[in-house]
Amino acid sequence: MTYKEDQEQERRDGPAVTDEPAAPVVHKRRIHYSGRYPRHYAEKYKELNPERYVDEIAHVRAKGNTPAGTHIPIMVREILDVLAIQPGEQGFDATLGYGGHTMAMLEELKGKGHLYGGDVDPIESRKTEARIRAKGYTDAQWSLRQMNFCEIDKLVEEVGPFDFILADLGVSSMQIDNPERGFTYRADGPLDLRLNPETGISAADRLAQMDRDELIGMLRENADEPYAEEIARQILKDEKRGTVIRTTRQLHEAIERALEKVRLPRTEAGKLPDRKELIRKSSARVFQALRIDVNHEYEVLYDFMAKLPDALKPGGRAAILTFHSGEDRIVKKAFKAFHQQGIYRDISDGVIRPSREECYENSRARSTKLRWAIRA
Repeated sequence: MTYKEDQEQERRDGPAVTDEPAAPVVHKRRIHYSGRYPRHYAEKYKELNPERYVDEIAHVRAKGNTPAGTHIPIMVREILDVLAIQPGEQGFDATLGYGGHTMAMLEELKGKGHLYGGDVDPIESRKTEARIRAKGYTDAQWSLRQMNFCEIDKLVEEVGPFDFILADLGVSSMQIDNPERGFTYRADGPLDLRLNPETGISAADRLAQMDRDELIGMLRENADEPYAEEIARQILKDEKRGTVIRTTRQLHEAIERALEKVRLPRTEAGKLPDRKELIRKSSARVFQALRIDVNHEYEVLYDFMAKLPDALKPGGRAAILTFHSGEDRIVKKAFKAFHQQGIYRDISDGVIRPSREECYENSRARSTKLRWAIRA
């Protein structure tokens, strides 16, 4: 009997009866947590399912926190005011992330025109695409491009210049929250820090490559770290003793050891600063510096800013969100230089900051700066 005949026979007679017992169904219990609230990423199953646990998400946000695995878009109203989107226009969200800004811009288009979304992160961009499609947006209204935003010139060759462009240079909350990505010292995980974990080398491998001078220079240039020498000395000292840094916790502990005996300058009131707070801030800066280095963020931003004018139609608007002084300096200088050359008709006079209310509701908005430019 052939396979096809065997299948037809089974459909007529039902499945074959055997003496072998059926394989038991294995029931996997949901991860539970001790205490009143979840502490670890995997335990926050309610926060990680925002569509299913709406009340839980609202409760977390009401406390001024960002639910795990999600992202709250920053300065949406201010961005929409700057971009002045009209139905029928073509736009580009250069850093798609969780898709919050994209959703807001699609609403402004009112089903007319087209919006492209670009993101270098293959993990989160696929999740965001599913969320946007679930809202009913089709290929006629929105398209995803797996790309680094410095490749905007290639996209322009394909689809033409844009009426409006947004670039949010911050790392998305869902990347920061997931310990497997290694973006924060607050949870232990592999020291990776790549926006696209499928290319390049991890932060751990990059750290092992650097000598003392390169490490100090990286910490100072990328994060203005005041204790760069002490931290670099401790990391290299640990390596000589056989302690190779591979995880986020190991790096944080090295920073703790580097700063635990540093003489702290007294404040104007004659008090010593809090050492734990000093270590926390240095750890945040070190992780920022490594992330910038691993992802070549400054080189990518310089490239993007140089290509941005040619990606805009005459009268096209660009809005850029920055989150630290290094990024902001690059954006400010590029806008000013092109404005002086007459390439931009107008640029922002200073920066636009998030409101006090937004900073209270979303603490991750506090360091945000918005700058804009209009193509001549």
